[in-house]
Amino acid sequence: MILTPIAPSRLTAVLDQFATGLASEAAREAFALIRTTSPGRAEGSEAERDRLAALDFAGQHGLAVHAPGTRCAFNWDGTALDGATEAYVILHEIAHYLLAPPARRALPDVGLGPGPDTRDRAGAERAATLPMLEREIDEAMASLLGILWEAELGQPALASFLDQNWLEGLERSAAAHFTAALQGLIAGGHWTRSVARHVSD
Repeated sequence: MILTPIAPSRLTAVLDQFATGLASEAAREAFALIRTTSPGRAEGSEAERDRLAALDFAGQHGLAVHAPGTRCAFNWDGTALDGATEAYVILHEIAHYLLAPPARRALPDVGLGPGPDTRDRAGAERAATLPMLEREIDEAMASLLGILWEAELGQPALASFLDQNWLEGLERSAAAHFTAALQGLIAGGHWTRSVARHVSD
């Protein structure tokens, strides 16, 4: 949910302002990739096409997906993904999985506690292993990595960028927050600048 909605008539100016605050070339390249995509969510057959592409992406990265019709308590239950959700949620969960060390990959919601779509919230909280500050860092990196993958796949990454509040604190910390998360992804080998391609692990 967007904390501070941006009127469509102001979006270009706001994005320009954010871009101006990006001090590193890598951050400018990553944001330019995101900005080329749609600010509106896909719907109907387009959304289903994106969901199937995200599920294929999960398979390419070694993640199993629950069979259609399975009622899932978690987005990731330690063995497989809930595939009956939107493409951007699936890509976000793949990012969490790939950012997690092997021990956390076996935990519900990779040991981060419940996400917005988690049905068994108490179970996810019991499985959480990271303190809140580390969860927030992981959440920012997974958010950005999923958004970059959306852009790479030709999906509406800008919609997720807006939804996941990357412009919040525009006058103060938004650009620095984006840059720090991107630097973490690059340092961990999860994103390669200039080539605009992900590195899975």
